[in-house]
Amino acid sequence: MGLTGTTPVGVAVRTAGYTSAMLRDGPVPRAVHGAIEYVAAIAFIVVPLLLDYNSEAAVATSIIVGIVILIAAASTEGPTSLVNQIPIAAHVVLDYLLAIFLIAAPFLFGFAQESAPLIFFIALGVAHLLLTIATRFLPEGEAGGQGGRRGRRARSGPTEEEPVAASGEPPASG
Repeated sequence: MGLTGTTPVGVAVRTAGYTSAMLRDGPVPRAVHGAIEYVAAIAFIVVPLLLDYNSEAAVATSIIVGIVILIAAASTEGPTSLVNQIPIAAHVVLDYLLAIFLIAAPFLFGFAQESAPLIFFIALGVAHLLLTIATRFLPEGEAGGQGGRRGRRARSGPTEEEPVAASGEPPASG
């Protein structure tokens, strides 16, 4: 009885609330995030040629990263997309993985001893991580209809659902 009324609903609400809040919070609009990604992609492709990196690994990694960012930015659902193929949630995960990769790449590919690519990769990795954290990927109303915790918390005062769930009684069936 209590299991059916509270546990599955509680788990589903908690998961949806976290995802919705994660994608809605942040001061940076999704369009700005997308525009910055296009600029970053071009930078990763052009900078190794302008700065004349000594390491071929640094040049290759930078150009490949630039192409990957360009494809991801152009393919993700949103205002700056060319083709809406990658869901926004997948793009967020890709952004976090990319930020970690950028910070680790100089050490993984052996160009940590060359200061220009080392600084470039770590700085852009940290900047990409901060940008991803600060981006508001979903408009306020878009994710709120899923019944997440954030939507409930945003309302003032208790709702009728909360006392019933807190009492442990199953919801009344109609």
